[in-house]
Amino acid sequence: MATDLSPNAQAILLLTAPLLTGRRRRPPRPRTQRSSVRAAKLRPLSTAEYRDFAKRLRAIRREPADLLGSDARETVRESLASLDAERIHRLLGRGFLLAQAIERWGARALWVITRADPDYPRKLKARMRGNAPPVLYGCGDSTILDGGGLAVVGSRKVKEDLIEYTEGVGKLSAEANTTIISGGARGVDQAAMRGALEAGGRSVGVLANGLERAALNRENRSALMDGQLVLVCPYDPAARFVVGHAMQRNKLIYALSDAALVVNSDHGHGGTWAGATEQLAKFRFVSVYVRASGSRSKGLEGLLDHGARSWPNPRTPEELAQVLRREPLEDQSLPPVPPTASGQYDLSLAESSEVREDRPDQPARAQREDATSARPDDRTAAAIEHLPEVAETASLTTPQEKLLLAISGDMSRQDILTALGLRNLGHVRKRYLKPCLEQGWIEMTIPEKPSSVNQRFRLTPVGRDHLKELGLTPTGS
Repeated sequence: MATDLSPNAQAILLLTAPLLTGRRRRPPRPRTQRSSVRAAKLRPLSTAEYRDFAKRLRAIRREPADLLGSDARETVRESLASLDAERIHRLLGRGFLLAQAIERWGARALWVITRADPDYPRKLKARMRGNAPPVLYGCGDSTILDGGGLAVVGSRKVKEDLIEYTEGVGKLSAEANTTIISGGARGVDQAAMRGALEAGGRSVGVLANGLERAALNRENRSALMDGQLVLVCPYDPAARFVVGHAMQRNKLIYALSDAALVVNSDHGHGGTWAGATEQLAKFRFVSVYVRASGSRSKGLEGLLDHGARSWPNPRTPEELAQVLRREPLEDQSLPPVPPTASGQYDLSLAESSEVREDRPDQPARAQREDATSARPDDRTAAAIEHLPEVAETASLTTPQEKLLLAISGDMSRQDILTALGLRNLGHVRKRYLKPCLEQGWIEMTIPEKPSSVNQRFRLTPVGRDHLKELGLTPTGS
């Protein structure tokens, strides 16, 4: 984790994070350290409290970073309504505790993202808005969080046949280059994630607690280091289990996904039932499917009565991609999140039109920031800047020829999506990448791991010759 947090991120952490440093079991501290202990006992701002506070800050054209300056007390006085000013000042005074927490997170290879950071998952901001967690802690490749995927949820205690079924869903998702998103709990959650990882795919584990332990778990290290797995938690990495936290993290699982499959559920109670019915009745982030094969259950029948869909049992990667394509895609349904005056992303997550009324210059800046955050790494950023616009011309009669003309150097799937000006990754994979790979016109940089998040594609000599036969010049030639 980078220790050079932006001022906005530092302020948000001071206001909302408990900053647990694992010192609860140590002997009593000297008097000189007791101020830090008292600071640790402060109740940080809840998500709702921070949401309201951030809105008031923006109303006076201020940002959390302004709370760290010499005029912090004046800023607090201007922005506060019902919140206790002294509580805010005491939270902001926990700088020493924050430094200790940062050191602890860094030693465990954990990162932290706040709502002020441009790489905060766009799906969470656009779908949850003010209820999006102010802080996310994680380990692994955070860019996976913005890729969508299939949420798979279910009970902890299930029979072996359902474990095998769920692992099969995970394996199929890997073959379809679709990320599995789940809660990391034993039973269905872990089976789905295990099936995807063992097949070389990607997985997101949205945890309710225990991020430190999960990040240090030997079984997770290989997948974390290979870029297949990312673990994320909206609660402090050292926080203990709380039932309410488990219920709240269900929202994140659905908000990060493109569709959801409930493998098994109790009826009328339990986290799986609560999360699914909440999505069906209130949030409706994605379509909720229930398992349609094998033994039935009262819980699944009840979810169907609440509006869930019957899982169409896709058996091939193409069929699974078709199911996911029925769902609204991020770029089609989620508006860009405008940055604030300092270039940080909107903190209160109010409607983007409201922000534009405040600052007319924001739309162009938002587009620049959004384009930057969409780039997977610095190696391909320069190439994307200079990619030609792929127009619909008579000389480009097939999707394959458009792809061959657009490729410049080694490009990821997201780079290609950007270069083609398209939004549907499944469509690009089927109509563009697969045919060109089969013809030998392009090749993978990591052919032994087709689903790797580090996978890149490049033009082959055969592909260059094909373009020359068409009278076209490859990009970069």
